[in-house]
Amino acid sequence: MMTNTYFPLVGGLEQSIRSFCDEFRRLGHEALIVAPDYEGKAEDEQNVIRVPALKKFYKTDFSVNLPVPGLLPKIMKTFSPDIVHSHHPFFMGDFALRLSRQYHRPLIFTYHIMVEKYVHYLPIHNESAKRFVIEVAAGYANLADQVIVPSPSVRDILLRRGVTSPVEVVPTGVDLQRFADGSGAGFRERNRIPAGALVIGHVGRLAPEKNLDFLTGCLIESLKKEPCAHVLVVGQGPSQETIKAAFAKAGLGERLHLTGFLYDQDLVDAYFAMDVFAFTSLSETQGVVLLEALAAGVPVVALDAPGTREVVKDRLNGRLVDSPEQQKIVDALTWVLGCPPETARALKERAKETAKNYSMSSCARRMIEIYENLMSKGGASLQRNDSSWYMLKDRLKAEWDILKNLIEASEAALLEKNPSKKTEGQ
Repeated sequence: MMTNTYFPLVGGLEQSIRSFCDEFRRLGHEALIVAPDYEGKAEDEQNVIRVPALKKFYKTDFSVNLPVPGLLPKIMKTFSPDIVHSHHPFFMGDFALRLSRQYHRPLIFTYHIMVEKYVHYLPIHNESAKRFVIEVAAGYANLADQVIVPSPSVRDILLRRGVTSPVEVVPTGVDLQRFADGSGAGFRERNRIPAGALVIGHVGRLAPEKNLDFLTGCLIESLKKEPCAHVLVVGQGPSQETIKAAFAKAGLGERLHLTGFLYDQDLVDAYFAMDVFAFTSLSETQGVVLLEALAAGVPVVALDAPGTREVVKDRLNGRLVDSPEQQKIVDALTWVLGCPPETARALKERAKETAKNYSMSSCARRMIEIYENLMSKGGASLQRNDSSWYMLKDRLKAEWDILKNLIEASEAALLEKNPSKKTEGQ
């Protein structure tokens, strides 16, 4: 598993990698994670290779890995993978492509995020930059032997963007047993949330691409409408201070509870302290936190978007709002918080039933099937030839493919080739 981001940075992508690897190991397989070095990483972490990286890239929480001479031979000598699984289309993704090509291993690429929603982290963030990252990601997908997407709607977007590599839908599952029981009352007491309060919750990295300015406005208006409502936000990130300032300005600071990142049972208890889960991100390909909330029996109010519409069913396990209008979100939250007891019980039960369709066990087994199928179909293109000449030739071919992808993406961004085809998706 080769990724640009991993714990202690917490998000859906990082949780997906950890969850799949834990389940693979439980099933008797070996999994190695290669990720940039981070401050605050666990000193005793196992099955992880950390590589030197630039910290706080462009004033963000992300790290960018630096070139490491001898990294690929080291991985092959100490681990010798059967499969190389990339989780980003650049930086560590390029390492993954080199490893795959040089050592003749199948390359899998999971398309985790709508990359165009992250261009604000670049020094230049305009329509050309957006088109560039879209083209880079699509081009990288076409260099992979297999593409994985977490939801059908994201698969459809990639096909419209010209991805021709085989695409399979494999969502990140949820550990149903882990989220089956928690102490919401205890969590409320520990965090000074009134026992009788109506709690609107949110879990995730607090960053601009999560559409948090819009969500914050919706939450503030909901608190104004519901005098006994409180907001519980689990997570941290660059938008944290903005959220706090907005609630303080509205005179609602005492009804906002920011906990930072939570782990293990504390996170489960936080879900059990919520009456409804609010989610307005448009940058997800799935939204792992949605499944965690549903597994804990918490109805979800979310904006209709790729990766969300497959999970949230309107008036069955929550509310799916068709357009980003503040009043519609507020009305949906009010509907869930104010519904009769029998309706509330039905929402909770259907939430849990939805989560059962996404068990981590079944998702991991499906991924293993894809790995094994790809290995069995490898044929001559994936057969090993470890002579120095062929390895050098394959490495140069990988470098050319990486460069060619960047050149073609740059041309598309500058010349605006097929604009409707490449930006369509929401």
